[in-house]
Amino acid sequence: MPRFSVIVPAYKVQAYLHECIESVLEQSFTDFELIAVDDHSPDASGALIDEFAARDPRVKAVHLDENVGLGRARNAGMEHATGDYLIFLDSDDSLTPGSLHAISDRLKETDEPDVLVYDYARTYWSGETVRNQFAEQLTEQGPASFQLADRPGLLKVLMVAWNKAHRREFIERQGFTFPPGYYEDTPWTYPLLTAAGSITTLDRVCVHYRQRRQGNILGTRSRKHFDIFDQYDRVFAFLDERPKLSRAWRGVLFRRMVDHLATIFTKRDRLPRGSRAEFLRKARSHYRRYRVPGARVRPRTRLRHALVRLGSHRTYRGIWAALRLTSRLRRYAASARQKLKGAALQAHYRIQLRLPVRADRAVFSAYWGRGYGCNPGALEAAFREHAPHIRTAWIAAPEHHHTVPTATRRLRPGTAAYWTALARSKYLVNNVNFDRRLVKRPGQVLIQTQHGTPLKHMGLDLQDRPAAARSTDFAALLRNTDKWDYVLSANRHSSLVWERVFPSGYTTLEYGYPRNDVYQRATSHDVARIRESLGIPAGAVAILYAPTHRDYRVTQRRTLDLERMLHTLGPRFVILTRAHHTYEAPLMAAGLTDRIIDVSGHPSVESLCLASDALVTDYSSIMFDYANLDRPIVLHADDWDAYEAARGTYFDVRAFPPGAVARSEDELTDIFATGHWCGSRSAQLRRAFRTRFCAHDDGRAAERVVRHVVLGETAGLPSVVPLAERHPAPAAAGTDFAPATAGTAPAPRERTRSFGLLPYDNA
Repeated sequence: MPRFSVIVPAYKVQAYLHECIESVLEQSFTDFELIAVDDHSPDASGALIDEFAARDPRVKAVHLDENVGLGRARNAGMEHATGDYLIFLDSDDSLTPGSLHAISDRLKETDEPDVLVYDYARTYWSGETVRNQFAEQLTEQGPASFQLADRPGLLKVLMVAWNKAHRREFIERQGFTFPPGYYEDTPWTYPLLTAAGSITTLDRVCVHYRQRRQGNILGTRSRKHFDIFDQYDRVFAFLDERPKLSRAWRGVLFRRMVDHLATIFTKRDRLPRGSRAEFLRKARSHYRRYRVPGARVRPRTRLRHALVRLGSHRTYRGIWAALRLTSRLRRYAASARQKLKGAALQAHYRIQLRLPVRADRAVFSAYWGRGYGCNPGALEAAFREHAPHIRTAWIAAPEHHHTVPTATRRLRPGTAAYWTALARSKYLVNNVNFDRRLVKRPGQVLIQTQHGTPLKHMGLDLQDRPAAARSTDFAALLRNTDKWDYVLSANRHSSLVWERVFPSGYTTLEYGYPRNDVYQRATSHDVARIRESLGIPAGAVAILYAPTHRDYRVTQRRTLDLERMLHTLGPRFVILTRAHHTYEAPLMAAGLTDRIIDVSGHPSVESLCLASDALVTDYSSIMFDYANLDRPIVLHADDWDAYEAARGTYFDVRAFPPGAVARSEDELTDIFATGHWCGSRSAQLRRAFRTRFCAHDDGRAAERVVRHVVLGETAGLPSVVPLAERHPAPAAAGTDFAPATAGTAPAPRERTRSFGLLPYDNA
């Protein structure tokens, strides 16, 4: 008898069925049967099921003689099930890798509960993946198994069958089956959860819930939405047969029914024209039939309950018209206020421009107000240390103010204080451009710090790269460049590029990047503290995975199955995933495994570099900064030709890499599994790379800039410490690894000296 019976009903899903079934068959856990039910589908779904059944004995093909709908198709699958647990999977959705293993392990840990509820993430046709918003209800903290009364918040999680594992013996004993019609999950999940003697949760995304561009069947206009009334009749009939459950849950389920009915009614795309009044009348009838005297209604849902209780379509139309008018008036008023505010602020700015520049003020910003950090952040700290007479301020959006040091004034973009600072501060420091309306005054000094050593084409070099340039106004770019007084550079390569692609009269300061100073100053204690704050287990090998932006793609590119990699490498490895900031979404859905830690929102990439033992990237400039740590770097360059064609690069990093180069996921996994990532050849490549790009990053770059620009010292600046004499922060796990035997990950050996002092051969 298999552990799981995975039941997949199929109807008109030929475009998605292959991916769905493959997601089950490719699971690392193999003790299951897959029952694929062809619900008399008119497309090729039935043939696809037969093909899978012919090549894999775990697949059972069930063909129905007529189309019976999702609920009864699931029942047909249950009739053939022999597994300990039933798992339902809709045929346009998919299981995430490792899900069945995780579900099986959790069932064992919690003594075989009646029901296990696991998490899901919505995957959109646009490529976006969004985890369930009520994921906190699936926490594994507290008792391993419980009843619904212990955690009623579980009802907030989507009430469907496909996010649960059901003990088959419990289902058969209770006589649970799916009813016909729309909303078949309603009379399944409510009785299931209220009757279950033991429930447990798995805080892990196990299902990718596909959101089709045209929506699902419940988003279509049809009278079948009236089926909801029969479904709630079944729910309350179940409670009526069980007085104890009825006393405990009738009021809760009544409120949920009213909310559900109101939701269906207010969705403009569900009920056919002419049926809305009838729907409201039936909703009013159900309200009166199942109402629980004294049932408390939350304040924010009182209007919805009143709508159902009254059941008057005319009343609803009046309320709806009033709400639309109110909303429109609010928008007009908000727009007028915004225009008046903007005009007033610009008038204020013009007045401030006539007042003297304050020689003791400096204003900083980075990445369009995203928060404190990068080169401007390191310079701001150096201003306070080496030029304490300068009062500093930082421009950031309010949600990033917590990243700004308490000694630094916080400014919100677009406020009067913001425009005052731009008009009157002597020093303006940014790693991108300030507001295009900035007027650079005589006596002001603008320091453009840049934010990385350029591998990809920048500035004027993008004029013949339309995919990367997009709507760039190159005339405006040059006008902004003309405002710069100083440009920071980490190496000769950067200096040559900046002066060519941003031609103007500024002075280049080839002093190193201030943001990299921390790599020479941090201690092993700092590294340990950061790792602990990130939740990296003691003794683990932490890989920072930080891919860059793709100009030839709109959505984020996800080519690595990180969970599969970790399964191969073994339990000592963890991966920190850092998505590029332009995507505003993590590289992977949260909850897949606790060995993949999303650090996309972490305010300091330098801290992440310090916490990691190795870097995996593609064409990101992070490689040039990370090389200062003298820790292993591996490039994953699987789309170089496309990247080069769209963006353009200044050299082929595959020919002059900072470490091992992988051209596929399998190659990348093999580099780590065999120990090549930290072998002697990788060290040779890294040494040559550091010699070319890290010559000035000795820990005192910010000091040199402040002493030159603010204190006026052009002689006697700190001399650059040679590479061989530097002592970067040591990696926590050590980096002198012995190659692993076949199929196992390398184990760290004891180290006797800092990685920065390892001997090198010439590259």
